[in-house]
Formats: sequence, C-alpha cells, structure tokens
Amino acid sequence: MSLSNGNNKGFLAFYQRNLFVFILIALVAGIGVGYVLPHRATWFTWMGDLFIRGLKMVIVPLILSSIISGVSNLGQNNSLGRLTLKTLGYYVTTSLLAILTGLLLVNLIEPGVGAPLPDSTENLPELSAEGASLKDTLLRMIPTNVFAAFSQGQMLSTIFFAVLFGVFITKVKEARYRDLLSDFFNATFEVMMGITMFVILFTPLGVFGLVVDVVAEQAGDKAKLALMAASLGKYMLTVIAGLGIHAFVTLPLLMLLLAGINPIHHFRAMLTPLITAFSTSSSGATLPLTMEALEHKAGISNRITSFTIPLGATINMDGTALYECVAAMFIAQAYNIHLDFGQQLIVVITALLASIGAAGIPMAGLVMISVILSAVGLPLEGVGMILAVDRILDMMRTAVNVWSDSCGAAIIARSEGETTHTVA
Repeated sequence: MSLSNGNNKGFLAFYQRNLFVFILIALVAGIGVGYVLPHRATWFTWMGDLFIRGLKMVIVPLILSSIISGVSNLGQNNSLGRLTLKTLGYYVTTSLLAILTGLLLVNLIEPGVGAPLPDSTENLPELSAEGASLKDTLLRMIPTNVFAAFSQGQMLSTIFFAVLFGVFITKVKEARYRDLLSDFFNATFEVMMGITMFVILFTPLGVFGLVVDVVAEQAGDKAKLALMAASLGKYMLTVIAGLGIHAFVTLPLLMLLLAGINPIHHFRAMLTPLITAFSTSSSGATLPLTMEALEHKAGISNRITSFTIPLGATINMDGTALYECVAAMFIAQAYNIHLDFGQQLIVVITALLASIGAAGIPMAGLVMISVILSAVGLPLEGVGMILAVDRILDMMRTAVNVWSDSCGAAIIARSEGETTHTVA
C-alpha cells in the first residue's frame, strides 16, 4: 500500500511539474479529434464545460478570502510606515502602467477582431446591446445585499466588500478578535488555494474539450481554422509585446530616473531568479532565490528585501495585470462587444484588483481573468479561446512579475539609502 501511495504521489508531482506538456498534448489531441470526428464532438465537449464550471465555482470564495486576507495582513504590518507607503505606491504605479500598456496595444492591434468564437453567440451579455454607464457601474460596486452579490457572481461588489472587510478587521480593538478573524481568512484562503490548484490539475481535460468544440465547429472550413490560428497568434504577440515594453522599457526607465540604477547590471544580478520564475511560472517558488540575489548580488539591505519582496510576491503582479487586460479585451473583440471608455476603465481597475488577489502559483491568472469577464459582463466561455496558449504566456508574465518586484526593491532601497554597494 505504501508503495502504491508513493507511486501515486510521485506521479502527481511529475504531472504538476509537467502540466504544460500535458496541456500541449491535450491541445494537439483536441485539434486532431475535432477535425477528424466533428460529428462526435459532443462526446468530449462536456470536459470543457465541467472545467469552466470548476473555474466559476472557485471565483467568489477565492477572491473574497484572498483580498480580505491580504488587506488584513498588510494592515497589521506597519501599514502607516514610510516604507509601506513607498512600496504600495510603486506597486500600484507599475501595475497601472502595465495595464495601460496592454490596453493601448490591444486597441491598436485588435487581435480578437474576426476571431472565430468557441461556441454559438447565445448568452451574449447585455453589454452587446446596451452599455452600462460609469455611474451605474460605480453604484453596482456597493451591494445592497452582499450574499446576493456573492451568489450572483457580482465581482465588483465582492471585491469592494472584501477590501472594506479587510480594512476594518485591522480596526478591531480587541486583539484576540482581530487575530481570530485574520487567521480565519488566512486559513480560508489556503483552503481555497488548494481547491483552485485541484481544479487547475484538470486543465488538460478542459483544453481538450474546449478545443474539440472549437475545431469541430470549423472543421469543414479550413479558412476559419487558419483565421483562428492567426487570431490566437496576434493575441500572443500583443501580450508578449506588452510584457516586453513593460520589462525592457518602462521598468528600466523607472530605475534610471528614480534611483539612478543601471538596469543592465541589475538584470545580470537577477538572472537566476528570473530564469527560475520563467521555468516554474511561480513567483512564490522563486521568492528565496529573489531575496538571495537582491541581498548578495544587487547589494540591497535585508530590511528592504525581507519587507518588499514577500509583499510584492503577493500583491505586485504587473505581468499578470497586463495579460488580464489584454485577454479581456481580446474576448470582447472576438464576441464583437464594444466596450466604451467607462467600461474599459472598469477593465483597468478590475485587472489591477484581480492582479493583487492573484496567487503566485502557475496559471493563477487563468482564474483571475474570470473575475474581469464577470465584472464587465463578458461571456466566461471566452476563456476557452485563450486556454491553449496560457501556459507559455504564464511563464513570461511570471518573469515580469519577479523582475518588477526586484526593480521596486532596488528603487526603494536607494531612496532609503540601504544599498550595501553601488549597483550602477
């Protein structure tokens, strides 16, 4: 029995480490089955439907627990200190710059225009016929019934309530009550992360079912298949271009202008954690390497590193925020849903908040994109359009997340005069 359990655990670890490979296999198999057996697609498409339902299942409790946990923990760790204000200011600024970069590119390139849809256009959101004003959207942020907001998946209301609840946990005078609530939501978040990772394990099956559905619908039309591949390629290039601009232009300029640090030298110091982040798609797993590189290679003090990097690995997700914005706009374009300025502003704000709530684990952004789609009324089934290429983009955006964390630590350390040697 013990041998069997050991073998099972060994296979699970192997499966998790090589999830990207299994997703690629599922992608190829889905294309083949959808093309060869289009009339039998319903035998397999239920796998994609189940996967989408699984994502829907975890959205509200995961976002609720992660934001309450993050805000309450932050509030109990020198939340009014100068260092915290500098750190949060940097994280919000760079995340917004990343999102705006992605928004500009996706509006210029329009990768989703003309893309074949993964299923029929039934259940299109009300936005396709009638836009919601910014005023109405702001009003909907404040729920009249929080439990109704949870059950109906009203993400803006859920996020607003979670932030408010987290803030006021830190205001509770009785330390035992404050600690009890904080511990409860920390524990709830850990449980929800476990459930989320369990759902993500089924990504290959979800990819297979969704791809079979898409290919089967277009199997008789090679032109549409080519159009689908071209649209997906344009989507990938849009995300990659945005990540490249943010990583190699925006962040280096901030380092030069705000701290006078040579970004090339800093990049060399961070090479090992960046490669690890790219290969593991986990900023959390890269955390020890990031801290070690900053302290011993980039010359940043332990006080700065030990505060900014764990916090950054939790709430600073520039690459994820950019990806979520581009993905949401790509899906809107594919469904021919025009988002006006107010609705695109909601995408920006929700992408920022969702990226803060995203965990530093592989494919966490896949769950967070569902939050944005729900917030602006886009069809969640559109996630199926980007599943096939999510992992390679996940690797890239995770590396950008870690790079941004390290740049922030360097800038803040220089402003505090806490570098042990000159990096520039």
